[in-house]
Amino acid sequence: MAVQLDAQLLEILACPGDDHGALVTGTPEDTDADYLTCTACARRYPVRDGIPVLLLEEAEGGPEDSAKA
Repeated sequence: MAVQLDAQLLEILACPGDDHGALVTGTPEDTDADYLTCTACARRYPVRDGIPVLLLEEAEGGPEDSAKA
């Protein structure tokens, strides 16, 4: 199920990481995934019950995961 967020809300939300990049719905692999993906650092934040969980400790991917590989 694709993330359903108000366009104005999505426009003002930003990644809480250092880059503060804009967020887009879904993931590069699945545009219908229940995630918001940062356009700057590629972290993926889950959306649970229609609420974005913008906490770095809840994020998947991003610079930390790349450094581990």
